[in-house]
Amino acid sequence: MPFTPLPLSPLVSSPFSALACPLDGDPMHREGQTWRCAAGHSYDIARQGYTHLLPVQHKRSRDPGDSKAMVAARQRFLNAGHYQPIADAVARIVLARLPAAGPLHCLDAGCGEGYYLRQLAEANAGAGDASLSLLGLDISKWAVLSAAKQARVLQHDAHEDAGATWVVASNAHLPVQSNSLDCVLCLFGFPVYPEFMRVLKPGGVLVQADVGPDHLRELREVIYPSLKAERERSEVAPEGLIRHEGESIRYSLTLGNAEAIADLLAMTPHLYRASADGRARAEALDFLTVTVDVRLTRFERPTDDG
Repeated sequence: MPFTPLPLSPLVSSPFSALACPLDGDPMHREGQTWRCAAGHSYDIARQGYTHLLPVQHKRSRDPGDSKAMVAARQRFLNAGHYQPIADAVARIVLARLPAAGPLHCLDAGCGEGYYLRQLAEANAGAGDASLSLLGLDISKWAVLSAAKQARVLQHDAHEDAGATWVVASNAHLPVQSNSLDCVLCLFGFPVYPEFMRVLKPGGVLVQADVGPDHLRELREVIYPSLKAERERSEVAPEGLIRHEGESIRYSLTLGNAEAIADLLAMTPHLYRASADGRARAEALDFLTVTVDVRLTRFERPTDDG
């Protein structure tokens, strides 16, 4: 199923202003190229356009998250349009909740190189206004750096504050003010439901994407001697959230060259789980049709009155 990516418009959104200090949780405000809290903690915005809000005590390694090579592979693969149907479905769910007045505040928790936020902003571009306030967050500095750089390219001559805000941080300690978000995206990432509950407004939604049992089955059949049985997916909503009916996205995707196949493998955990022989079998391919099988689930934080 071939996809032809369209040129994107500049990201247009309201500046994101609901950041919280990662050390004490106090609200932060922006002064020029620096974010500050009342206690005097300050965090500079890098020249590339992102802010590092991951204290050393919140790291489990010196360079957590996806590597530079994984981010580059994902950037090439996604920008080629291979996952466009997923991005379209996510944007449709989010934009259906645009408030009548004021911007919709949305966090992509585990944003990677920013593809889904860029696609969300593009889907909203026809509105001609700044009805979105976007924050992209990832624990990988390489991912956030890529997201910020790509967003700046799209801005062209637009004001630098007209796009998303990008931060290096952890889902386990979101540097976001409580009860401040209309929507949280967790797309193929690591959900931390208590934190998502904390930052969502009453009535806010979490949109979660998870792989289905047949996702990339054909690639997995190449790199593994046998496939393990898939775990049964729990239909129980996380505590404090209401689960709504989900949506399945399923289609065949043909990759017609070795580079695209290599990028797909490199952007998944299968690159490290596969044996050397399995990776070699994948590297020998120059054509592969795979099944994309993804489940989107929407959870809602109840309003205060239930």
